[in-house]
Amino acid sequence: MKDTSAEAITRLRALGLTPVLLTGDNRAVAESVAREVAIAPEDVIAEVLPQDKVDVVKRLQGEGRSVAMVGDGVNDAAALAQADLGLAMGTGTDAAIEAGDLTLVRGDLRAAADAIRLARRTFGTIRSNLFWAFAYNVSALPLAAAGLLNPMIAGAAMAFSSVFVVGNSLRLRSFRTAG
Repeated sequence: MKDTSAEAITRLRALGLTPVLLTGDNRAVAESVAREVAIAPEDVIAEVLPQDKVDVVKRLQGEGRSVAMVGDGVNDAAALAQADLGLAMGTGTDAAIEAGDLTLVRGDLRAAADAIRLARRTFGTIRSNLFWAFAYNVSALPLAAAGLLNPMIAGAAMAFSSVFVVGNSLRLRSFRTAG
């Protein structure tokens, strides 16, 4: 466990996520670590063999949960691949890094919360861009085709929509990590 682990768990909870401790360690050690980082005892799954981690991820997915798994070892690789989002620690083994969907360069779990925040913000930007692009196409293009809108104005509106999409996307550059 790292000094920043408790803060990372707090950040993940603030994102509406339910952290689960999945480990091969014995139950007493796992529950002790869980207490230190404020993970509920019912969210501790201990004494799991590496090959059984995949089954735990599948079970959680079968319960309708989206599973993001953070791992750094060879024993995590298969579960990272099975998870909806596999986050490999960049300080971990090559097997984990290859199996993960995303590699967190820092060996700090807080980076997982930052990655999720950035992904959500990016998805929101994409949805916003699509909305405005479709709004333009649904309204301005038929008007221009019907001769009810000057083609010069329609062309300017189309150029503006492209500038809007680029400008809206550039707002992502202002993203800052939480810490």
